[in-house]
Amino acid sequence: MSFNRRTILKLSAAGLAAPMILRANDALAASGSVKVLAWGDYIQPNIAEAFEAETGITLELTTFGSNDEAESTIRANGGKGFDIVFPSITNSAGYIDDNGDSFFAAIPAGVNVDNVIPSFLRDSAALGGVFKGEQILLPFDWGTEGVTYNQAQMPINGQVSYGDLWADAAKGKAAFRQKSVIMGTGLYLDAIGEVPSNRMLDVYKSEDDARRVWGAITQWMLERKDNFGAFWNNATEASSAFTEAGAIIGQTWDTTGLLLNRDNADFVYRAPKEGIITWLDSFGILKQAENPEQAVAFMNFMLKPETGGMFANNTGYNSAVVGAADFASEEFKTQFNEVYTSDVLGNMWWWQADTPFFGPVRDEFVEIITNA
Repeated sequence: MSFNRRTILKLSAAGLAAPMILRANDALAASGSVKVLAWGDYIQPNIAEAFEAETGITLELTTFGSNDEAESTIRANGGKGFDIVFPSITNSAGYIDDNGDSFFAAIPAGVNVDNVIPSFLRDSAALGGVFKGEQILLPFDWGTEGVTYNQAQMPINGQVSYGDLWADAAKGKAAFRQKSVIMGTGLYLDAIGEVPSNRMLDVYKSEDDARRVWGAITQWMLERKDNFGAFWNNATEASSAFTEAGAIIGQTWDTTGLLLNRDNADFVYRAPKEGIITWLDSFGILKQAENPEQAVAFMNFMLKPETGGMFANNTGYNSAVVGAADFASEEFKTQFNEVYTSDVLGNMWWWQADTPFFGPVRDEFVEIITNA
């Protein structure tokens, strides 16, 4: 099992473990069942119980810890075995079969698509939500990567920058995930004209462009490797980098910074001026779903504002459902408003749909950084 931002963050608090299956009872409910493959902390017990109570449908939930794990599970089963899957929307290309068709079906007319925030639905087309002219995945939630820092130990005057990771004050005390920091640092180097990259979109353009841009960024970082403090690959490691390894600044997920802030007000999470890196997760119905009607009912339940608020409170992630924030906790809303000002929301940098060369080439440079 591989882990990343979602699998550890709230599992201990919710009493969940991945992988796992939840069932209301051994006998299927009169209205049937729905088989869901989701990230480890997405469908916590309060959501599962509310769904079953409202619909009478039995939820069979299997969890995964990475996009690679989810894709390999669906591929190994030939697109069968589940009704609903929750991939990151930029990984939709990983669900195309050997005939060039998607394992996902077009979103049925009965799904309440209008409950998705309109701008997210619009942007999802270019990110992987639309295949051959049909919407196959709906935005479900989103989160960001920005800068978490200890304002008592490393005060920053003015707007935060990814470049602050490389300041003299951060020597030996910067924390980051290698495959993300080359994107954040790249945005900084593009902004100052050091490594032109069209705001890092060139790494998706061609393999030659990816090697040119990432090669230059990696070399720049290696010249400043004295700033390397701690590497992280999941939520627990990210938090530990600050609480145990002595990091005072880092490029982190929003949930890491916001949870640290709840325990220690010196830690703050802020959006860098070069653009906050944003990911978007989705969900869709497989073409070979055995329970399509129940799948539609599950999607509509998850697209309710009340469920979106419950989800945000459970995980700290931001729901893509219209009105979900009205049902989130006051603490969640306060932190959201502190970070996501109108200027920040207008300057988001979206992870793009993966190209065939993107992952393999990036991994080459990640290994160089890791072994420096």
